[in-house]
Amino acid sequence: MNRDKLFDEIDNTQSITEKYFGLTLKWFMTLFVAVLFLGIYIGILLYGTNSLEILFGLQDYENFLQNEIIRLKSENAELQKEYFELKEISAPVSVKTN
Repeated sequence: MNRDKLFDEIDNTQSITEKYFGLTLKWFMTLFVAVLFLGIYIGILLYGTNSLEILFGLQDYENFLQNEIIRLKSENAELQKEYFELKEISAPVSVKTN
């Protein structure tokens, strides 16, 4: 008898979303679509063409290029020094006569 009473108390007019989530079907669908679009948006932010992954890659490349600039400047300074030393050696010595 208790079992029959429990089954009689179940409201069969509620939809599945109202039973399990406490939301009407309209609100459930609205929230479902919002969560779906939010997930897609976050996925695009993380893995799209303007993503964090691309940003971090570009920052690493920028650091590489800055280090390359420093290395090339020091190499250029050494080569210029060598060039001027060679130019000085090969220049004719002029003798002044009074």
